[in-house]
Amino acid sequence: MSLLQGFLSLVLSWDGLCQILYVVGTGLLAVAAIWTVKLLMRHAWYMQRLSCFSKPHTNSWLIGHMGKMQSTEEGLQQVDELVQTYKHSCSWFIGPFYHLVRVFHPDFVKPLLMAPASVTVKDELIYDHLRPWLGQSLLISNGEEWSRRRRLLTPAFHFDILKTYVSTFNASTNIMHDKWRRLVSEGSTDLDMFDHVILMTLDSLLKCAFSHSSNCQESNSEYVSAIVELSDLIIDRRQNVLHHWDWIYWKTQQGKRFKKALGVVQRFTKEVIQKRRALISQQKETETQSELTTKPQRKKAFVDIILLSKDENGQGLTDEEIQAEADTFMFAGHDTTASAICWTLYNLAQHPHYQEQCRQEVVDLMQGRDEHQIEWEDLSNLPFTTMCIRETLRLHCPVQAVTRKYTQDMTLPGGRIVPEGAICLVSIYGTHHNPAVWTDPHVFNPMRFETNNEGRDSHAFIPFSSGPRNCIGQKFALAELRVVVALTLLKFRLTPGVNPNLGSSSGGVRRLPQLVLRAEGGLWLRLELVKLPSNLEEPQG
Repeated sequence: MSLLQGFLSLVLSWDGLCQILYVVGTGLLAVAAIWTVKLLMRHAWYMQRLSCFSKPHTNSWLIGHMGKMQSTEEGLQQVDELVQTYKHSCSWFIGPFYHLVRVFHPDFVKPLLMAPASVTVKDELIYDHLRPWLGQSLLISNGEEWSRRRRLLTPAFHFDILKTYVSTFNASTNIMHDKWRRLVSEGSTDLDMFDHVILMTLDSLLKCAFSHSSNCQESNSEYVSAIVELSDLIIDRRQNVLHHWDWIYWKTQQGKRFKKALGVVQRFTKEVIQKRRALISQQKETETQSELTTKPQRKKAFVDIILLSKDENGQGLTDEEIQAEADTFMFAGHDTTASAICWTLYNLAQHPHYQEQCRQEVVDLMQGRDEHQIEWEDLSNLPFTTMCIRETLRLHCPVQAVTRKYTQDMTLPGGRIVPEGAICLVSIYGTHHNPAVWTDPHVFNPMRFETNNEGRDSHAFIPFSSGPRNCIGQKFALAELRVVVALTLLKFRLTPGVNPNLGSSSGGVRRLPQLVLRAEGGLWLRLELVKLPSNLEEPQG
């Protein structure tokens, strides 16, 4: 007892408290010093290992290129300058924290994207901020976990499944067009494409993913608003280096907003999964599992298909895993497709002769039909429209870059070695705008795609990435793109519009590379109803 009293008196005395604080402070300083030394040694090691790559000028060995990678029009112009100067690759350091190799030539892109999935890892710079939302989904997982999920999800993107989604693409596009007709009749002919198209792609995805009619194009949806807010908050977090550390971010106002929006999204997804699982259990009373998974004429939601998927051991995905994949489908599918649609319409508005050629192609397709619906079989009969879409995906690719890390050293042309653990930033934008790869790369010219890849490197055009970790949903996206663009040109003539807040034409648009490529202040086009030949007018009523 006396020993305890002595200890307490020592601790509670001023001298004792000072001693304790001194010991704790010294310990923390020692830990900080060791961490700093390790960080600087690691930085020096990567600097030496990456010296085989040209390095753009920096003012500080320690800070490197921190703050120089901008998500602005000027940032894209900076990439153009890097491509002009370094031709194929360069090193890039974000302080002593991140060590990158930026590549923008097919010869350097190919060995990185075609590397086996077993040695490819999604890095922390881009993808860690998505984990709270998307969990260990196909987009983020690695190794055997990724391989298993890829096998389980592949049936959800089979042609027979995609065919059933085309009617949904038509229906969601028609809702948007009906809204546009009302606005045009009221005198609002200049519209921001992103405002409208993002709601349309979300509407379409909710129907395809969950068989859920949200009516989000006509009224507010808490779920849709939460998805948009989460996307915006991820962009903000990515641009603030201090917010890269969870223990800082979750204490900020942005972190608290993120958690609130995430709760809305995850509650919705969880409820839908539970309802669909219960519905499938009821259906099994009258249909076998093989009928449920392979019956092509039956319209099936994405979540239904992955609920029924089994691996080689007869194991399916848990509800938590299904939630991660469904959230990823919504996240990855709405913004990217909306961006591609908006920029395709923008490019056609800027080039009326190409727009008219696309429109005539659609008009010819609609001859003799009572309804203006694009069918699955029509998608292969829109060759010039598809060329314009592909050229848009080159010139205004929705995703500007993908990043990878590798569990082994990677050899690139010229004997250059990317050391294990370095981040490889594959610049899709840089590759698509590389004058060594494309003639007049900043000019919209759909005739580049008149011949199918003849004389062009297989990795010169990579809007959906490439290799084993390419975009699993690319056929879904291309199908929706063709449906929306074709129906839009059939019903509306597009010309450059004016942003009423700025009074400026979209001819002077400033690109805004965020999670996907957008435009500062919106992408404004002017709409005019197309007068169709009398034999193509749809019956009213």
